[in-house]
Amino acid sequence: MGMSFAYGPTDEAESLRVLGRYLELGGNFLDTAEIYGPYTNEELLGRFLRDVPRDSVVVATKFGFRIGENSIRTADSSPANVRRACDASLGRLGIEVIDLFYQHRVDPNVPIEDTVGALSELVTAGKVRALGLSEASPETLRRAAKVHPIAALQSEYSLWSREVMTNGVLTTCRELGISFVPYSPLGRGFLTGTIQKVADLDPTDWRRTNPRFAEDALQNNLKLAEAVKELAAKKGCTPAQFALAWLLAQGNDVIPIPGTKRVRYLEDNMGALAIELTESDLQETDARFRPISVDGERYVPEMMALVHQ
Repeated sequence: MGMSFAYGPTDEAESLRVLGRYLELGGNFLDTAEIYGPYTNEELLGRFLRDVPRDSVVVATKFGFRIGENSIRTADSSPANVRRACDASLGRLGIEVIDLFYQHRVDPNVPIEDTVGALSELVTAGKVRALGLSEASPETLRRAAKVHPIAALQSEYSLWSREVMTNGVLTTCRELGISFVPYSPLGRGFLTGTIQKVADLDPTDWRRTNPRFAEDALQNNLKLAEAVKELAAKKGCTPAQFALAWLLAQGNDVIPIPGTKRVRYLEDNMGALAIELTESDLQETDARFRPISVDGERYVPEMMALVHQ
């Protein structure tokens, strides 16, 4: 997402270098969405994929909105929009089949059975290989899985967003054999310790409007970033590597997707694969974080309304 919008200035040449370096380091899972831009992130990825063997990557993208003038987005997971979005994404990506097609947010106005039914038709047609949901509730997951197997659930999950551990989402995924894909595994960059005040963010950075990055909330939340820094120092790794290693230690079915638009951050993130956290490390981490509250919702109210539908 950050390669195309939301996180300040972008650099297409550097983004393409990041993608190339990611494959060199053994990565193969590429995540995009129709609304990233909108459209421009899929187009960027499409340009990259032209020079990459198709079977060397797993391409995931997301639908679920109707995009109007001035990029105004409204939830729309109607069967007609599912079909439109799929064909449009295939065109921008320049591929014949989407490996993993997610519903970006559950549409409260369209029964999940109708949406997944339309998605299953795309699988039958050979346009999509596997289906995913994002920010879905346990009930929605169960209803969806009765229509067609759900391969993955993408929801926010990190050391400062651990709701899925207690609200039944992660447990339900495991009951149904659904892989869990944490987005924003570094707390939108906050857990790396590089953001100390709102002024550290570019004026165009969307985090300036996020409740957790409001000045008072941010100052309180710095306690979490400091805890990550101290725990990482004990393991001899960077805060980013520790935060990702913590997620990787939650189970082989947990597949975090740290986003970045710079090669140096990519290489730092990939170093997490070499960090092994013991049960003692995990217990110490839990003990450090348990008394620290997170200040601020994950999103503004209108966006939170589409979470865990």
